[in-house]
Amino acid sequence: MPNTAGARKRLRQSKVRRDRNRSVKTAVRTQIKKVREAVAAGDVGKAETEFVLAAKQLDRAGSHRVMHPNTTSRYKSRLSQLIRKAKQAS
Repeated sequence: MPNTAGARKRLRQSKVRRDRNRSVKTAVRTQIKKVREAVAAGDVGKAETEFVLAAKQLDRAGSHRVMHPNTTSRYKSRLSQLIRKAKQAS
């Protein structure tokens, strides 16, 4: 347990931030899963619309430093590559 008032405040702040960051990361992972499922089902149109939402969430998470910006960029790149390959296959 924290002993000083400042340490108690930091603990409260870190709990709030941890919960907020966790919910953002969960939402991002869910959106990425939707894109991958749409590609696996062969629905390229749905995959593209889900990708737009995923890219938006990834950009927001990267700009707020919930995730590292390079990580979000890598996810976006890999998802767009997946969609491109699905387009070429169909």
